[in-house]
Amino acid sequence: MRFNVILASNFDSVKRLIVFSGAGISAESGIQTFRDAGGLWENYKVEEVATHEAFSRSPELVLEFYNLRRRAIAKVEPNDAHLHLRKLEDKFDVTVITQNIDNLHERAGSSRVLHLHGEITKARGAQGKHEIEDIGYTDIKLGDKATNGSQLRPHIVWFGEDVPEYENAMNIISTANILIVVGTSLNVYPAAGLIHYAPLEAEKYLVDPNILAGDSLQNFEIISKPAGTGIPQLVQRLLG
Repeated sequence: MRFNVILASNFDSVKRLIVFSGAGISAESGIQTFRDAGGLWENYKVEEVATHEAFSRSPELVLEFYNLRRRAIAKVEPNDAHLHLRKLEDKFDVTVITQNIDNLHERAGSSRVLHLHGEITKARGAQGKHEIEDIGYTDIKLGDKATNGSQLRPHIVWFGEDVPEYENAMNIISTANILIVVGTSLNVYPAAGLIHYAPLEAEKYLVDPNILAGDSLQNFEIISKPAGTGIPQLVQRLLG
């Protein structure tokens, strides 16, 4: 999905609010993260399931890994953080930029969501032109073909691959009047670098129980609470 950057002149009376979300917000809905204790990486090595080389070497293993994730995501629901972020659209022009591959923001009602790292409910051909297909929660099996005849693969940005929506996300964040960062350690690059494209004068909030103020976050108000607690409180403040 491509997003057109919204020019300030089109929304003179409406503040542009950008949400940048990470795995922490989805974890509160019961989705396992990669890096936390008990997370997905404890059972799999990155090079086994999340690289193009892994898919070329062991396509069935990689497909099953993402099939399991897709089935798990189908069983969970948006949490209070997702639901309250949608409420911001009552007052602000909101775009959600997420590092997450689940669809919980959309299911909570957010109308404009940009997925930096792809979407688990979509697939594309492993070779040639990338025509993205919506597959919902169905499995991808070895032998399932894209329209160009190549093997279907998850529409996911794997380690070592380009992040095609990065420039688009950078342009969107550069228009922010308000930036909310939630559920991310800001340790994953290049995505973590996006926050530095927000205007200096923008209001900036970071909601995460594990983040401490540092030089790179000196212009942020740090809300050291889980997303499901901190976001509802922040949304209430912003909506007045």
